[in-house]
Amino acid sequence: MKIHIKNGRVIDPASGLDAVQDIYVAASNIVGVGKPPADFHANQTIDAGGLIVCPGLVDLSVRLREPGLEYMATLETEMHAAAVGGVTSLACPPDTDPPLDEPGLVEMLKFRAKHMPGPRVYPVGALTRQLKGEGITEMAELTEAGCIAFSQADAPLIDTQVLLRAMEYAKTFELSVWLRPQDAHLAREGVAHDGVVAARLGLPPIPVPAETVALATILLLVRETGARVHLARLSSRAGIEMVRRAKHDGLPITCDVSIHHVHLSEMDTADFNAHCHLIPPLRSQRDRDAIRLGLADGTIDAICSDHAPVDDDAKELPFQEAEPGATGVELLLPLTLKWARESGLPLTQALAFVTQHPAAILGVDAGRIGIGRPADLCLFDPEATWVVNRGNLASLGKNSPFLGLEMQGRVQYTLIDGHLDYRRHS
Repeated sequence: MKIHIKNGRVIDPASGLDAVQDIYVAASNIVGVGKPPADFHANQTIDAGGLIVCPGLVDLSVRLREPGLEYMATLETEMHAAAVGGVTSLACPPDTDPPLDEPGLVEMLKFRAKHMPGPRVYPVGALTRQLKGEGITEMAELTEAGCIAFSQADAPLIDTQVLLRAMEYAKTFELSVWLRPQDAHLAREGVAHDGVVAARLGLPPIPVPAETVALATILLLVRETGARVHLARLSSRAGIEMVRRAKHDGLPITCDVSIHHVHLSEMDTADFNAHCHLIPPLRSQRDRDAIRLGLADGTIDAICSDHAPVDDDAKELPFQEAEPGATGVELLLPLTLKWARESGLPLTQALAFVTQHPAAILGVDAGRIGIGRPADLCLFDPEATWVVNRGNLASLGKNSPFLGLEMQGRVQYTLIDGHLDYRRHS
């Protein structure tokens, strides 16, 4: 299939390109930018007038809920939801049932994902067996099966000796370890930020030191081992400052934040809205402002959706008892655009946090536009407005803090590997 995308405003953060140009696609790759290659005859033409053409989004945390948690969502529904959101590459955490701790499970997931429409799927393997934090997995074998990194997801790893051994192992094989810093003892039974709102509502708190104590341990072990570590879902001003100093010292670390934490704070939990029960918790407005500053100055490398579809029964409970998590893969783009408008950032800079930068963290050939590169593209209307509601979310999970709110910016086409995987029908 040869596709001619014409009249679109092409934005490629990696090269700094921002101009109205045509793109030419053939045999799954981009074969021309600006002008067609010789003897190019399109089978399909897409008029992208009024649209922005950017690299397909790369999302560092999308729970596909398979295997074992199909009552929350299925591989098919969430792959489609990702394509609806313009996501063409995604990493899925290992906290399935059973966890992704065996090569056969990883191979099965990769096989199923490859043979259905939707993004490229990059599994993150379990760091410890069954995510119990007691013994490390065979990371080399899991890498051969298709894992791109290793993580505990949200499962605690209390034994620091196990963490040290895992990081030593990872360094030996030059593997990447992804860790969400949270001390299990300090966060025990907590559900909300330790602040004025939790105190007023009587919700068990998770203090900021739950993040910073765990982060201090991780950073010390990085210094000791030299392991490459990605810090997932930072949430606090103090934690971001620790990462800022560690990066200044040259430690081999990267970090991300969830798009929900870019916009929301503890104040959004004030009415016991269970859709705002997230991990890590929504923190103070000061912490949220620090996240935005950390993005602006480059301390934070990427934004992810932290997509976690949850069934209605698990969310229609009192805040403290509700299943944590929010659906977000379809909102990653409009919420990133909203943050860019509010922060006065140019689109070339803002889109880098959901394309070029996360692709670099994954170590995959994605997040860029250029001749010879895979034709993974997102075409969106930056002016289109729409209201988030249960009916227009493709994900099986309808659990979003943004239900009922208006978004600006909507994906019109998603191309993956040169194939038109999604087209919005008016």
